[in-house]
Amino acid sequence: MQAAINPTRINLSVVPQRQPLKVVVLGDSIVYGFGDPEGGGWVERLRRQWMSPDTSGPILYNLGVRGNRVIQVRDRLDHEFRHRGELRNRLPDVSIFSVGLNDSSRVQSFQGRNYTEFNDFETTLHSMLDQAQRLCNVLFVGMTPIDESKMPFQGCLYYTLADQFRYKEATRQACLERDIPYLDLFEIWLNRGESWWKSRLCSDGLHPNVAGYEALLEDIRHWEPIQELAY
Repeated sequence: MQAAINPTRINLSVVPQRQPLKVVVLGDSIVYGFGDPEGGGWVERLRRQWMSPDTSGPILYNLGVRGNRVIQVRDRLDHEFRHRGELRNRLPDVSIFSVGLNDSSRVQSFQGRNYTEFNDFETTLHSMLDQAQRLCNVLFVGMTPIDESKMPFQGCLYYTLADQFRYKEATRQACLERDIPYLDLFEIWLNRGESWWKSRLCSDGLHPNVAGYEALLEDIRHWEPIQELAY
């Protein structure tokens, strides 16, 4: 005759717990958070919210590198995924990309060549997104507008709204073709008016300032694909 199970002797420590999602964010200096000495950028601000003991938010890894273009992000993608703390021996659940602004800049003058030629950008972007989708779910956060009157950046790089639009549209279309959610911050910010978005850029005309990153956080935090990750 089988003995009755004593519920007081069940080891609750072996009851499986829901594991938080692992999310990596790959991109350039705006992912890195340059220009936000108070909060460390939108990724860091979001990470701090998600790491609160009162929430069960994802584990967030900031893999932004200043100056990165799409080719650098693509080339470090697999290595970053497989050799990152808790991610060793398993892939992340979600990757968030935000890259392309540096590719769109022109070298030496407003009429110079693009830092990444447009056709090369498209080819590399498609390769990066295809590779990422084979690894995990993918989201893409678009670029914010720049202030042309503050160019050149670092004395040699000329960013324009027209070039930004061309590169971001190619990115948006590539995401659309792959059913990758794309947050069009360029259009969102422009629609709020020039005085609004220019006041949220650093003196270099390129990077968001503290208020800019606060606005970025709110735009990204209220984006439906991000809300779905947090709950």
